[in-house]
Amino acid sequence: MTTRAMAGRVNQKLRTRDAIVRAAAELSNTGLEVSMPEIAKAALVSEATAYRYFPDLASLLREAIADQLPSAAEAFRPLTDSADSDDPAGSDDPTARIAAATEFLLRHVLGRQGVVRALIAATVARPDAPQARPGLRLALIDYALAPLADTLGVTHPAALAQLKRALAVVVSAEALFSLTDQHGLSPEEAIDSIVQTAITFTRAAVARSGPAGLLGQPTES
Repeated sequence: MTTRAMAGRVNQKLRTRDAIVRAAAELSNTGLEVSMPEIAKAALVSEATAYRYFPDLASLLREAIADQLPSAAEAFRPLTDSADSDDPAGSDDPTARIAAATEFLLRHVLGRQGVVRALIAATVARPDAPQARPGLRLALIDYALAPLADTLGVTHPAALAQLKRALAVVVSAEALFSLTDQHGLSPEEAIDSIVQTAITFTRAAVARSGPAGLLGQPTES
């Protein structure tokens, strides 16, 4: 095979791979169920071809959505740049900030729930797989609670750490889907419920950061 022919084959493989990734990225933004057959169809390749480039759906989706996840600062920017002086995301009030972060994350999940559900399934099936599920939630929680770093984080670091763990359970796609799928709530009702729970946890952490600590956690001398 000539050098030109080899280069042509390499370029064709790159184009095919890019087409598969683009198709997955476009489908992930629809909110609909995402599967390898649907991605292959959208990329105009066979399912077998798609699997030659990616061993499983999760690895393809991780690459496809890598550029779609904003940083925590980017997620807050439209809110902090708002002309509304009462905008909660621009506040130093951790309860207002966690409410804004929670709503942002859950609406982000709803808009891409097909790919989120697929990645959750992959995580459950292969919990030991490295980087099985990219996410934004922990960074958002850290960013939202940044005003507590120099207060609660200094006086009661264990309490702040416990708050973040508690919020990681509540501010999640799993919590959202549990309320909509198993409890029959509408997406708006589910979001409101989770936002209120996140506020309650945060408010309690700030209020109980005295001698008793947070949620039974011992305070540090």
